[in-house]
Amino acid sequence: MRRSSTCSSTGPMSRRKTTASARCAVPPTNGSSCSIRHWKPCIMRRCRNRARCRTRCSTAGRYPSASTAGPKRPARRSSPVNMPTWQRELENFIGIKPLFVLEGNVSDLYPWDCEGQTQFLPLAHILPELFAAPDGTRPYRFLYVDPLRGVHDPLGTGEVRALAQAAQREAERLTAEAEALNPGADPASRQQPFAANRLVHDSLLVRAALSRRLGEEEPRSVACVFDFASRLASSPEDLTPEENAVFMNLLLGAKDAIRGDGEHVNTLVLVANKATDLPSWLVRGNPDVRVIALPSPDRPAREAYLDIAFPDLAAPELDRPREKLVDTTDRMLLTELDELRRLYARGGTAPEHVTELVDLYKYGIRENRWSAMMDKLRDDPAAVLRRRVKGQEPAIAKIVSVLKRSVLGFSGMQHSSGTKPKGVLFLAGPTGTGKTEIVKAVTELLFGDERSYLRFDMSEYAADASDQKLFGAPPGYVGYEAGGQLTNAVRANPFSVLLFDEVEKAHPSIMDKFLQILEDGRMTDGQGQTVYFGETLIFFTSNVGISEELLDEHGRTIGRRNIVQPGEPYDVICARVQQAMATHFKPEVLNRIGDNIVVFDYISPEASRLILESQIRKINGNVRNRCGITVAAAQATLDLLAERALAPEVRENGGRGIGNLVEDAYLNPLSTFIFDENVEAGEAVEAVASAGAVTFRRADEGAGTTDGC
Repeated sequence: MRRSSTCSSTGPMSRRKTTASARCAVPPTNGSSCSIRHWKPCIMRRCRNRARCRTRCSTAGRYPSASTAGPKRPARRSSPVNMPTWQRELENFIGIKPLFVLEGNVSDLYPWDCEGQTQFLPLAHILPELFAAPDGTRPYRFLYVDPLRGVHDPLGTGEVRALAQAAQREAERLTAEAEALNPGADPASRQQPFAANRLVHDSLLVRAALSRRLGEEEPRSVACVFDFASRLASSPEDLTPEENAVFMNLLLGAKDAIRGDGEHVNTLVLVANKATDLPSWLVRGNPDVRVIALPSPDRPAREAYLDIAFPDLAAPELDRPREKLVDTTDRMLLTELDELRRLYARGGTAPEHVTELVDLYKYGIRENRWSAMMDKLRDDPAAVLRRRVKGQEPAIAKIVSVLKRSVLGFSGMQHSSGTKPKGVLFLAGPTGTGKTEIVKAVTELLFGDERSYLRFDMSEYAADASDQKLFGAPPGYVGYEAGGQLTNAVRANPFSVLLFDEVEKAHPSIMDKFLQILEDGRMTDGQGQTVYFGETLIFFTSNVGISEELLDEHGRTIGRRNIVQPGEPYDVICARVQQAMATHFKPEVLNRIGDNIVVFDYISPEASRLILESQIRKINGNVRNRCGITVAAAQATLDLLAERALAPEVRENGGRGIGNLVEDAYLNPLSTFIFDENVEAGEAVEAVASAGAVTFRRADEGAGTTDGC
């Protein structure tokens, strides 16, 4: 261990309790009570106006003044096992590397374990703790800078102002030295640090603080924290002259960094969303740089935070809601958990129902529509699906199983993440076998309207950068303002059925994006907004493994050839489809889908007959409703059409082939007969088989029909 630490033992975000309205422990010297409430009581106890009453505040002495090396502090627990990895990595290189780039989850709260207590601090507050020396002293003074506020003092210690003034004097000397070494040079070709561009000025200030001694009686090293560094350049590989001057100052400051106390090297910490937001020449191949990624909080960190934020869940009988809360907040940041705590503090939520707040936070509503669907699945949902999809019993059984699991909230229970989509099903098999139809049937079963599902034809997303259409373009690209088609739709309707049709035709980059949705149940769109997919039911459809393209000698597609044929055993079709999927899709995609791959069979003769009769009944019913004309099909007519539906060219196209047959052999002749014969409302028409074709006549022209549709 490098250093020790002082603990703040108060605040609901530490292991010991206090009230949110805690005040200074000792009144000011003038005898009046301190009316300053503590800053962010949910995080740590700290007086807003510590500069005036810091010596009498309960947090006095936590941060040293600019003229002292700082008090020694009680030793932190000796084992760093519970420290986040990024903190241990940073600690190992403090005093060695003059430049750190912190990227990733840089705007969150972070656990700090001290003498058996866990606190949660923002980055600006935790960095001084990490830079502390092993003996409890603080060898570093901190200078905080960002593109908007310039030099600022987030800790309120007062030492930043003195440090900035000393750095400014050295910056002026740097400028004067440059003027002396370059007499008569065009001012436009040199830095003008104290001119209109304040960013150049601030960067030169940082350079001076790192590379020059600031004239203290008891010198200490300097750590400069430059926050929001991603905002320093609009395009890191196409810098303006001013932006280039900013980064050159930062680079030279780190390169020329001195050891202010003779031991610890002055250090620059750039805080960025991504290291790639900075010029590559600053980061890549630079031996002075250490890039450290700050991850999202893991499960132990969330557990520790939630234990403090929700003390009402400490009772043993609430173990189950507490564990569920930890699961459903997977991938959420600690700042988001603190906002969740604030929602809970408003009241109206019983401790055993605390997970309802997660739905409220993510989706804007408290009610879980999946729970309300339980009654719909008690009345034989398989029978409801069979009415629309014929002859696909394995698919129906699998889908019903997934629906029941989704309604019970059991999806993803075997995994560490509790935020996965409600269900994921990959429907593969021949065209026209009911893959899309069964998705419509599921939507109607759940929401009462088959049109409520969201369908995306993935053949429209085959081009490069087409993933931006789905998930949104990044800033500066065309379409950024519009957002993504998928993310916008799910944000507007988080409880939905999603269909990605013919997904094998999508660009491979889209499947890579789907990995995050399938694993985490969330996606950050191009505008930086998080969209949650934890309440969606996702269907993929594909014809892969059923046919293959035929190419000419020049590699051009000239047609397709079926790999499997109607009538082959179902097991053979399944094996070939799964083999083709293993070749076409990445293993990580298939691993996340798991056993939820459902292969549809070719339509059997029995199912073909059922589909045909269903379509004819639908036609006859629509004619009666729209025109008032009664249409009936004789049994012989149905037998004739059913026989024609067994032709290979019809079976290869499944239900679509049967639909085309019914349209050509039944609907078109019916339309012609009604139009040419001026059939009016109230009359009856019958379809009869004659000379291998279907013909129509008025019902009073023959003996009538029996046992037909």
